Amino acid sequence: MDWVLILEKILLISGVLVISLVVAMYSTWGERKVAAIMQDRLGPNRAGWIGLLQPLADGGKLFFKEEIIPGSSNRFLFILGPSLAMMVACMTSAVIPWGDTLIIAGHTVSLQIADINIGMLYIFGVVSLGVYGIMLGGWASNNKYSLLASVRAASQIISYELAMGLSLIALVMLTGTLSLKEIVEQQRHGYWNFVYQPLGFVLFLICSFAECNRSPFDLPEAENELNGGYHLEYSSMKLGFYLFAEYINMFISSAVMASLYFGGYCFPFMDKLGLDHNLLTILGTAALFFKTICFIFFFMWVRWTIPRFRYDQLMRLGWNMMIPLALANMLLTGAAILWKQGH
Repeated sequence: MDWVLILEKILLISGVLVISLVVAMYSTWGERKVAAIMQDRLGPNRAGWIGLLQPLADGGKLFFKEEIIPGSSNRFLFILGPSLAMMVACMTSAVIPWGDTLIIAGHTVSLQIADINIGMLYIFGVVSLGVYGIMLGGWASNNKYSLLASVRAASQIISYELAMGLSLIALVMLTGTLSLKEIVEQQRHGYWNFVYQPLGFVLFLICSFAECNRSPFDLPEAENELNGGYHLEYSSMKLGFYLFAEYINMFISSAVMASLYFGGYCFPFMDKLGLDHNLLTILGTAALFFKTICFIFFFMWVRWTIPRFRYDQLMRLGWNMMIPLALANMLLTGAAILWKQGH
């Protein structure tokens, strides 16, 4: 039985990793298409039908390009930076429940790699390591623009992690658990958490933009100020790792938001359809991916709609607005819970 469990987890990890990479790869195509639609252009349309082979062409270009390591850089840390960024991005998916359970030959298979009771703490712990990949890459490049970009990224991520953590405390108070699986299951027979925590969701969404370095919080990659940002000196697949890590982070952030606030793999009236358990699980997984894709589209839509913040505006928003609002939301949630218990 232990070998069956190990094989099951290896297959699940491999599947989640492959799906994450494919989603990240085709997010580059989706981003160009969204930008083209908003700017009245065609976007990628030469490589394959409607440009569907464009991500493969881009990947081949990055893979076969000449790899240049600056002579004045710290070679070990220069290589470690993008490797760490990519590894951390992939590790975050371990606690996300991608679906309920499948029953195969009498054996129950969970579509969650690790169902730990501190799932949200695990996500925060792993995400906080992502900044080290950016810091190492920027510092080891021995380039002033790269270093400035990495310092910006570190201060931005630290600032918005506080507001994100405070916004989630209110959700933990409401659900009484840190397990993502339990949070999703609690939304199965009632309202989604977005109904109870609209302000908490908005705060978490804004912080996700900042954590993923997405516009309008893309200060670490500001081309007009920093000539490309923290990966300025990178080429070939090292640059590809940084770019892939950003899109994987966007995919995982979308899946986390869908799980915490929009029911995850749950969808309305799912238990009243009378369908087979395995079919219901597959439909639930499809529902989670649909919600995740909607969030990814929103990330892209915002990028081509809202201009970039000035750095002082970004920090002022994080410290003077986001954190006070998150604290107020936490206090209001506590007061509402006490009032409900009293009645």
